[in-house]
Amino acid sequence: MRGIGVRELKTHASEIMQNVRERRARYVITYRGEPIGMLTPIDTIPDAEIESSPQSGEEVLAELDRLGAEISRDWQSPQTSTELLTEKRR
Repeated sequence: MRGIGVRELKTHASEIMQNVRERRARYVITYRGEPIGMLTPIDTIPDAEIESSPQSGEEVLAELDRLGAEISRDWQSPQTSTELLTEKRR
């Protein structure tokens, strides 16, 4: 199984996906040399690991709202998450 960096994946996504689809290629995705995920043909994943009925957009948004409320309950910083992220990006 070939390792592939995130940058290479981004640059050659179409070619890589074609290899997965047509040649059944499998890749280990790396970030700064550390494995972070796998790109593999879907039929190589056991059925138990594949979600049989994807969530609707409404269900996803409801879950995000629920998680946001949970995070807000325990938020201890005087800064908002947006302010903290902006500060980290400087």
